[in-house]
This record gives sequence, C-alpha cells and structure tokens, in this order.
Amino acid sequence: MQTIELTEHELRDLESRYCSYGDTVHYSNHPTIFEHCDGVWLFDMKGKPYLDMQMWYSAVNFGYKNKEIETAHTLQIERLPQIASQYLHKEKILLAAGIAQETEKRFGEKGRVHFNVGGAQAIEDSLKLVRMNQRGKSLMIAFMGGYHGRTLAATEITSSYRYRKKYGHFGNRALFIPFPYCYRCIYDKKYPACEYYCAGQFKKLFETEYYGIVDKEREAEFAAFYAEPVQATGGYIVPPPEYFMRIADVLKQHGILFVDDEIQMGFYRTGRLWAMEHFGIRPDVIAFAKSLTNGLNPLSGIWAREGLISPTVFQPGSTHSTFSSNPLGTAAGLATMELIKRNDFSTIVHEKGAYLVSALKAMQKKYPVIGDVDGLGLAVRIEMTKADRFTPDREVTDAMFQEGLIGGLVVDGKEYGLILDVGGYYKNVFTLAPALTISLEEMDLFLTLFEQLLVKCGN
Repeated sequence: MQTIELTEHELRDLESRYCSYGDTVHYSNHPTIFEHCDGVWLFDMKGKPYLDMQMWYSAVNFGYKNKEIETAHTLQIERLPQIASQYLHKEKILLAAGIAQETEKRFGEKGRVHFNVGGAQAIEDSLKLVRMNQRGKSLMIAFMGGYHGRTLAATEITSSYRYRKKYGHFGNRALFIPFPYCYRCIYDKKYPACEYYCAGQFKKLFETEYYGIVDKEREAEFAAFYAEPVQATGGYIVPPPEYFMRIADVLKQHGILFVDDEIQMGFYRTGRLWAMEHFGIRPDVIAFAKSLTNGLNPLSGIWAREGLISPTVFQPGSTHSTFSSNPLGTAAGLATMELIKRNDFSTIVHEKGAYLVSALKAMQKKYPVIGDVDGLGLAVRIEMTKADRFTPDREVTDAMFQEGLIGGLVVDGKEYGLILDVGGYYKNVFTLAPALTISLEEMDLFLTLFEQLLVKCGN
C-alpha cells in the first residue's frame, strides 16, 4: 500500500477545507500537526519535541507508547480483535471483576461494572441507572463549574449554559450549587474560619418544602447528586477535606444517590484509584473512562453497588453500544489494572505531586501573576491573575498557552514546545495532568519552560 507524503502546508490546506471545526482543536490559533509520541513527549513534523503536561486531558496517565499496555493491545489484535458486545470474552470478564474487586476493597461495597465507549456515554448510562432506581425521578443536583460531557443529557448536569445554548434542553437542567472553591468562595468566606459555610447552606435547602427540594414529608424530588471529587474543567479545584462527608450525610438522609464522576481523576491521577477515596465517603455509582486504556482505545464504564445494578434490576438491554466492552479496549484496560498492581503509584504520585507543587509555590513568590497554586497528587492547578494575585487574567493565560504551542522555547541550545491545558471559571487556570511516569528531570524542564513563558508573556 503506497503512503502519500504531503507537506505540512498541503495538510493544513486539506484540513481547512474538509475538517469540522466543531471540536476543540481550533482553540489554538495555529494548531500543531504532531507525527509521533513517546513517554511525556509529542513530536511535530519537523521532529521538534513538545513536553506534554496535560496528556490528552488525563487520558494517558501512564505515558505515551507504554510498552506493557501496548503489548497487551497488540496481542489482542492478533488473537481476538473484534467481537460483538452481546458475546462474552475473557478480557471483559477479568477487567470487570478486577475493577469491582478493587472498588470493594476501597469502599466496602459489592458492585458490578457496566462498559461503554466514552466518558459522556458512561454518564448517560449512569443517568439511566439512577432514574430507574429512583422510580423515574429525573431531576439531578450538580456543581457550578462541573463538567460531565457534551451529549444532550450530560449537558443538563454540566453547569455551563454554552453547552446547551444551541441545542435546547433534552431533559431537566440540574440544580447547580456552588463548589467549595475556597480561593474564590462565592460566599466571600475564608477557609477554615468559614467552618464549611457552603455545606451548611446546602443542608438548609432541605429544611422546608418551600425551598423546592423536598415535600412536606421530606421526600426529595431529586434522584442523584453528580460530583467530580476534584473539579476538572472547572480548574482542578481541590475541596476541603470534610466537605463531601457533610454533603453525603444530607443526601443519605433524603435518599438521594451520590454519583462520583472519576472520568478525569480516576486511575491514580490523585494518588488513589478513585479520587473520592481522599474524602471519606462511599459513592453509590462511579463513572470512569480516559486512562482505563491509557488512551489506546475508547472504553468507559460505570461501577454501581449491587443493589442498584444487579441483573434483576438492570436487566439485559438496559443500555447498549455496538462497541461497548470491545476486546481491544478491555485488553488494554486489563493491562492497565495489572500495571497498577505492580507499581506503588500511591507513593510515586504523592512524591512527584509534592515536588511539583512545592516548586511552583516557590515560583509563585517570585511572580505575582501566579495567584494560586494547589494540587492533589498530579492534578495540579496554576491560576493566573493580575499582579493583585486575585483578578483573573485570561489574556496572559491564553498568550502563554499559544506561545507554548509555537515551540520556540530554548534550553541548553535545544528548541522545545510546551503543551498546556487551560480551564477554570474564568479560563485563567493551567490544569496540569502530567504522566504519572514523568521524571524529576522532565518536571524540572517543565519548570524552566514555564518560567520562560511567564517572562515572555506575563511580565
């Protein structure tokens, strides 16, 4: 088969005429065309290296071209690459069992796993599961700043109106409550002096039927609460330690299910299999995706406790996707779970995250345009501000993002690019999700490159 060799200019011309601009590629002014990858690196058509500090929105936690996971994927191609999802194959069974068993160890709940092919699809499946178990109740509670996907139903529990604006409502828009964003508290409180004022305000909503949550018998109209343990697109915001426990107590009293969205934070991004482990509660449902296959194959799923998902309740055909539990994905997922078992990622991620946050906090003292630095494991945030260390500065954030993609940063005579991701309520937060395999030397290089961007764009 003959390979057609095209110049970068020819490829860009074709892209401008035939590719949809409806995805996120064109957030960049001049999108880079990448040709190969390895570890924490992407390489453009000229071979220039770009240090990737967002790893496909945390989909590649274990590094590009991870040999152990790639090998399992390749062997599956040779043995059983394709099979309809209504048939069984051993990789599906072993992967579901492995996730369920590991989850039971952590939360003390028996449960089952149901697969699909993307994060938003997992959220859709969870909505079906919740509605079915809650006698058809269709109202949900979610967080301001939360992101759960861009399918029609998922946008109803994603707080940003822009995701619904062009399409209208599919079901029922969630009730959105403030996330405990302590750096920018919506109530103008300061933690810990606030004594969890935000959690107290949530509890008050259940005091009387006139607040629109419960009836006079105190039965809630709402079926479930959807939460990211660390708010991802919202800016990698880490809640204070007791917040979720206080919220969960209220939900339990009123029969509202707790759905834990681990799509970005799962699989040791924060140093635990599930980020919610840090906060001392037991979710009823967990949605996961992204790093389950280390980005090699689209595969997602939900775990739910047995009472919600047993075969007598969640019967055959309750949801379906042609490619759900596809054998290439389940083989890669199984390899990922085996890799996790063989490595102490809890210690590795804690140590690397502490190193990175400490270095960034030192940089923060030097540059007043860094308003906030925080993190949990290797989910790290850098909030960019004016020199008052509070007023959001979207312009400097975007300038640094664009400059990193140009690839003109020089260290020891070698030219680099730097791949960053921007999130946050004001689009002024760099959300860092480096590979868990990143070395100290590569983190030091990132710090050097990032400081170059600060000097060039932020001062």
